[in-house]
Amino acid sequence: MSKLKMLFGFHAVTARLRHDATSVKEIYYDPTRRDRRMTDFLKAVESYKNAPGVKIKLVQADGKRLDGMTGTSRHQGVVAQAEEISLALNLDELLDGISGDPLLLILDGVTDPHNLGACLRVADGAGAHAVIAPKDRAVGLNATVAKVASGAAETVPYIMVTNLARTLRDLKERGIWVVGTSDDAPADIYGTKLTGPMAIVMGAEGEGMRRLVGETCDELMSIPMAGGCESLNVSVASAVCLYEAVRQRKVAVKGK
Repeated sequence: MSKLKMLFGFHAVTARLRHDATSVKEIYYDPTRRDRRMTDFLKAVESYKNAPGVKIKLVQADGKRLDGMTGTSRHQGVVAQAEEISLALNLDELLDGISGDPLLLILDGVTDPHNLGACLRVADGAGAHAVIAPKDRAVGLNATVAKVASGAAETVPYIMVTNLARTLRDLKERGIWVVGTSDDAPADIYGTKLTGPMAIVMGAEGEGMRRLVGETCDELMSIPMAGGCESLNVSVASAVCLYEAVRQRKVAVKGK
């Protein structure tokens, strides 16, 4: 039997239903919440229950019970128990399945689940093929990450590797250009070529990338900061870099 994981919040649970309703086993909901959003959600659940292979048990649960299940009061009155699904077993499998130029987001030192969830959401929006992180300096995919990601945890592969520097070298051997971000980089994102097979490496706020990770990158770039703040939140910085890559790729396609 597959291992079950907990999802909570309308976005996270709805995203899993759309992606694979057969993996959802139980949905707990607060019956005292009778607003339009809950009503629409329950109607959607009922429609999925009629699909082949779907066996979802709806369970009423008060807010206190849902708080205890999730460890937070930010569940919006909706909690689901679902089977874990694998978007990609490993990095090689992922890369072999990509058609076109890969676009990867690599996080070195992101341990806060809210930041990871936001990064997954950004990666999904920009069309990145995966988010990669080291096992020893990263947060795993927990319920908080899934809620903040608003469904992106179900669509963007999150691959944790044992040795990040070695993984970067493996990516380079496969023809993927690895660009790291650093405040001290000589070029900024607007003066850096971000087309072609690309992996963008983001470090933790304050600490940045580890020395060996930075040295393994093919190139370093910075994000111009015109105000008084020294740096951006890692998810915001990831969005700036990924969408600049998306912009450059679209320009390159139009220029052909």
